[in-house]
Amino acid sequence: MAGVPDLAAVLVLYKQLHPDEPRPDPLATEAAWAAMVADASTPVFVAEAAGRVVASCALAIVPNLSRGLRPYGVIENVVTHAEHRRQGHGRAVLAAAVARAWAAGCHKVSLATRSRREATLGFYERAGFERGGKTYFEMRRM
Repeated sequence: MAGVPDLAAVLVLYKQLHPDEPRPDPLATEAAWAAMVADASTPVFVAEAAGRVVASCALAIVPNLSRGLRPYGVIENVVTHAEHRRQGHGRAVLAAAVARAWAAGCHKVSLATRSRREATLGFYERAGFERGGKTYFEMRRM
């Protein structure tokens, strides 16, 4: 799992994930990161190659009143550095996040992608996720 020192490396990955998104205030970013890595319900997973963070994903474990009070997991911000794709790093961080969700007693783990690329969708299927299991809706606040 990621720690406080991994912030800069994760931000490099997020810039590849959302290249047009402006960088938030550095102090606010550090505070948000510190809160995330300190909270067991919001772990961030990283994979390294040659001592460098090359992939990451975030997991949110959400308390739940249904399904026998078992929480559910939501994975977000899955990204692998462009120079390190197709080497198993993305699958490794997903596997770690799913293992953590199961260890926390989650009854399901979900993720969503805006990508329509078959390669991306196939990547998630090979990682064990089912396409078309539920209909997903979103509302965005800009």
